[in-house]
Amino acid sequence: MRSVLLSVILLAASATAYAQASYDEIAASPDKAGSLYYLYPVSESSNTKAPKGYKPFYINHYGRHGSRYLVNDADYTAPLETLRAADKAGALSDKGRDVMKRLEVIWADAEGRTGELTRIGARQHHDIAQRMYKSFPGVFTDDAVISAISTTRMRCAHSMAAFCEGLKELNPKLYIPRESAKRYMSYMSNVTPQASEFNRWDGPAGQRTVEFDNAMSNPDRLMGELFDNVQYLADNRVDTKALMRQLFLIAIDMPNTECDERLDDLFTTGELFDQWRAINHHYYNHMSNPPSANGAVLDNARPLLANLLASADTMIASGRNGADLRFGHDSCIVPLLGLMKVDGCYGASDDPYSLHEVYADFKISPMAANLQMVFFRNKKGDVIVKLMLNEREVSLPVATDIAPFYHWNDLRDYLYNILSEK
Repeated sequence: MRSVLLSVILLAASATAYAQASYDEIAASPDKAGSLYYLYPVSESSNTKAPKGYKPFYINHYGRHGSRYLVNDADYTAPLETLRAADKAGALSDKGRDVMKRLEVIWADAEGRTGELTRIGARQHHDIAQRMYKSFPGVFTDDAVISAISTTRMRCAHSMAAFCEGLKELNPKLYIPRESAKRYMSYMSNVTPQASEFNRWDGPAGQRTVEFDNAMSNPDRLMGELFDNVQYLADNRVDTKALMRQLFLIAIDMPNTECDERLDDLFTTGELFDQWRAINHHYYNHMSNPPSANGAVLDNARPLLANLLASADTMIASGRNGADLRFGHDSCIVPLLGLMKVDGCYGASDDPYSLHEVYADFKISPMAANLQMVFFRNKKGDVIVKLMLNEREVSLPVATDIAPFYHWNDLRDYLYNILSEK
């Protein structure tokens, strides 16, 4: 009993550390300011060996699509048009004209590709699949039962294709049927009316987000570098906070593309940290565990959790080996992790100014984020499970004497109890 309690205490402590982010962390690794655009960190865990006699036989998986371009044309063209107009008026500085030229190159690369998977994104899923195969080859026997489904977004379907290609390169005999269809959207990309109501732009949460965005956006220094004539900004009613955010979003997405241009040099560490805090708060309200939502946002993931459990029950009952592979969005995996109370993914705060002390989105859902529930069994048919988030072992608030593994009956009861709470 003492070992079980100690493991729970230690896991709780690690969860607190995992969830935090600080100015110093962003200063040391500026790319982490990328929020949900953070490039997938290839950082595998030690992959703890299973207890004696237990062999892997099944993986229950959910993966976010890989690196992509920004979603809308206007994400690129709006700041570019602002700088073009200022240039015609003779209001740009040398730095401003340099940034405009960089944006021209960036837009030439992104035009016609907005919202789509980049080549980097495809490689991420290909390589994750191959590491999964090599870590758990017993799952991918020639007769393995494997399913692969994605949401109807092409970036998710392309992620699925790259992942399956990675597996089949290592075992061409694998049969992996793939589907991207509306019939799966009810659990692969669910948003409840209650969650939509909570995040209305004119509601309390929406207004709190707007207010915090404004507080975190201080564009005067940046505008002073880009414009020789700052009076031009007032005379032409340029929304300088919006322009700063537009440039920031392009900057944090550039590592996800193969375009060589960058914009990170535009921002100080303090500006990166503040912009990240604002975006972290925005996504937290839309995807995670704000106390004032009373669980409404996390409820988005209930159908997905139910599918994960049903899939596991079916595979275990069949006695076969295989995997269920799912490819969707941050808006699916983030509430799923919060609903399950995976360590570091369940911070609770309605205070935007201290949220970063309990919740950091880039540690939860970078591009190509993935949850792997890896199942093992022994010759007696006893089943244990471990969870891996972004290929690192993570924990849940479930007592165990075999950490980082859980007895499936205990974990199953815990997860079904979550579904029965509402």
